[in-house]
Amino acid sequence: MTQMNSYLTFNGNCREAMHFYKDCLGGELVLQTVGDSPMADKMPEQMKECIMHSSLTNDAWVLMGTDMVCEQGMIKGNNVGMVLNCSTEEEIRNYYAKLSAGGEATHPLENTFWGALFGDLVDRYGNHWLLNYENAKG
Repeated sequence: MTQMNSYLTFNGNCREAMHFYKDCLGGELVLQTVGDSPMADKMPEQMKECIMHSSLTNDAWVLMGTDMVCEQGMIKGNNVGMVLNCSTEEEIRNYYAKLSAGGEATHPLENTFWGALFGDLVDRYGNHWLLNYENAKG
């Protein structure tokens, strides 16, 4: 089955952010630093502790991240978001509370006309999350 995964770019705080997401969402976290990569000897010394690639995985999804910023520099915008389709009301409430801590609860969880419990938020790293629980009563 084809999956769509999210890949987030950070500017030096990928390790911190991915640990935060692991604390919020669970899963298995794997981090590879620039210094532990085959590119280590081609990169400046100050980049050795930066995260080249990370993945947070569970049975349903993969969230990836990096500190490797493109030549144009870090550009944050609202064009990237992660959607969490939750399987229980307890799960969506738990994830929403954890992910919004230190961020902004832009649309608190509420029952919608399409029969879902839905809300969105911007986490403390400036990333946009949409949370949806389809089995809720609208």
